Amino acid sequence: MKIQLVNIFGTDKTSGKLKGTNKSDVSGKENSIKGFKSGLDCIANYNKANISFKGYFGDWHPAIKLFWIATGRSRNEVFKDNETDSKAWRVDTSIGQKAWSTIPPRDLLKRNLEQAIQSICTLNNTYEIPECLGTPNYGDDWGRRANYIEINPRLIAKTEGNKISEGIINMIKILPAIPPSTKSIPCCVILSQVYPTFGTLHDGCTDDVGVYCMEIKNGISKNLLSNNLERAGYWASAEEQVKGFNDLAHFRGLKTGVRMPISADQMTVGGRHFNWNDDLNAYIEACCWLVDLGFDAIYLDSGKHVGGYDMGAYAGVGAVPSEEQMQKITYEIRQRTGRPDIAFVAEKTDTHPRYQNLGYTAGTDFGCADNRDSLWHEYHKQKYNPKYAAGPIISDDNDNGAMTYEQRLERLRNAFSSFDDPMHKLPVHLQMHDLFPLKEDTNTHETMMKASNRSRYGDGANESDSHYNNVFANSDAAFWHTMNMYKEFEKIMDK
Repeated sequence: MKIQLVNIFGTDKTSGKLKGTNKSDVSGKENSIKGFKSGLDCIANYNKANISFKGYFGDWHPAIKLFWIATGRSRNEVFKDNETDSKAWRVDTSIGQKAWSTIPPRDLLKRNLEQAIQSICTLNNTYEIPECLGTPNYGDDWGRRANYIEINPRLIAKTEGNKISEGIINMIKILPAIPPSTKSIPCCVILSQVYPTFGTLHDGCTDDVGVYCMEIKNGISKNLLSNNLERAGYWASAEEQVKGFNDLAHFRGLKTGVRMPISADQMTVGGRHFNWNDDLNAYIEACCWLVDLGFDAIYLDSGKHVGGYDMGAYAGVGAVPSEEQMQKITYEIRQRTGRPDIAFVAEKTDTHPRYQNLGYTAGTDFGCADNRDSLWHEYHKQKYNPKYAAGPIISDDNDNGAMTYEQRLERLRNAFSSFDDPMHKLPVHLQMHDLFPLKEDTNTHETMMKASNRSRYGDGANESDSHYNNVFANSDAAFWHTMNMYKEFEKIMDK
């Protein structure tokens, strides 16, 4: 593969883009012999590795770039991960083998980025990273029948003192443990945070600021980013880290999405308070940027209350958009991105026609997951609508941890057995805790509200490794719960 000599002066650490593209950057005394030699070394390294970082839409190929930064090797020099291979859960289906890892997440988080990417390739039984990585194609209406698993990247991020970082790298590390999409049913990982929390002093640290608040027009949260991804002067930018996660999740056979609040007082834009009348376009642009970063779904927190509907049950803070504004949001995002397949998932919506008219794809927390007859009833009632359906939750972000493992398992079993045609299955929403139990003295809602809670719990671990030792339950019961949940995913893999 021919490497074009584009630039010899490395990249800018903040943007990850090549320096020296302007004449003023490459003229006069600023270009020392040392800088010239360093640039040649970079090109030599690229040629040696036989790498092209060009990917879809003309962007740098983020997954290949991450792998090269981690290893110095090219995309077709991926080695087999023996531990993943020996601990893989494999299911033969009519379209080929589906596989995921049974290594507990707390152990996956102790691995490095090289091992994480090689684990993904091992599960796919291919030892190279494709040059073109696109989202799995399940049609435009995939979100209507998907299984959604929400994960808080801040919770599994690296903690050092009061600093939180590398949430997106740690998301890549646990991707192998998430069952992929089935033959016909997409599985979508929803990140509860991408944008910064309120205030630059709070984002990226253990201050008790919840992920229900966000700043738009202010980049990506420091909770998610690594400042150490560099080789030969080339850095992985914030955008490339997020795109790299999405590409590798897609390579795993997963869809991806992001939680977005719609409550005005829970958002800022450009450093000031958000207002729906003034900032509607800013919100649309923020969502479009997420799609450009590779996400396939947007989960609308408090989506039920658009237009002032049922405000007696509203738990958000501030005004919500009108129905006309939400219709514009969903329409414009699909139009501007050229992605008619974007799924809009709304919290606690039911089968009322208004939700489909708002452009929603799926609703959550509808139908009783503890009652299989209830789910069968809803399946038959809604199966004739190919565009929108409301389905059950195993648990959601308000989960206080009170449910037993047995109840969570039974809810998933009911949800996964209450259909006969997978193309019309109800959507199902889970939290990470349903699949990978958290420590017994914490819960999903607390981890969404506070960033510092895990540092209060200890099993002799230092804060520097609390992202794996202080998050997940470490008991036989927790392990076997995960294995039992995997059995339910196995049962539908060929559907």
